[in-house]
Amino acid sequence: MENEDFFQDDKALFNQIDEDLDLAFALSLQEEFSDESQSANKQVNFPSTSELSSKPSSIIDSQWELIDPNPDIHALFLEFNTKFFFGKLDAVEVRWSPRMTLCAGVCCYEGRGRLCSVRLSLPLLKLRPRKDLIETLLVYHSFHDEVDSYRTHWWKCNGPCQNKRPFYGIVKRAMNRAPGPRDNWWAQHQSTCGGTFTKIKEPDNYKQKSSKRKIQVCTLHQGSQSP
Repeated sequence: MENEDFFQDDKALFNQIDEDLDLAFALSLQEEFSDESQSANKQVNFPSTSELSSKPSSIIDSQWELIDPNPDIHALFLEFNTKFFFGKLDAVEVRWSPRMTLCAGVCCYEGRGRLCSVRLSLPLLKLRPRKDLIETLLVYHSFHDEVDSYRTHWWKCNGPCQNKRPFYGIVKRAMNRAPGPRDNWWAQHQSTCGGTFTKIKEPDNYKQKSSKRKIQVCTLHQGSQSP
């Protein structure tokens, strides 16, 4: 009996030693893990709360007007392609159009290879905040006031359509191109109204500028013909 008690006491002692060793090993691992975490935190410069809050989360937040008022449209398009379109627009190009005044942006296909090109109106968007540039790249947006401001050449019909809504016989254009057969509505206008268009408005000093251009063209033409 005494031997059995002795062995039982030894067994309990060894079990206690094993538990103490396990605890010591666990504590050493925990200490080692804590040291590694602290050293990693020292090496990595985590942004502060102020730094995190400095960049707005919304892509159309008003703060962007101060942070990046004139963004690079190519960099924006690449970012949006990844963020919103899952990289499906890699073959699409984006560029400014200095002569587009009827809309803020268009998507068109060019050439035999059907290259997809997104064109943004430089005249219209330069008058608008950064937010509208972002929305033009992502969604439809209307620019009625800006479009109208560029329509500085006006013609008015003297026929019955001058008394009808919504245009009252007035045609407004950004370029000096009088209404004529090249317009898809011209045939219908001739059959239903039959009136003629007379120019009633144009930009200030437009005739002087156009005459200077003609003189320059004639001078260049004569210079090319001289021996």
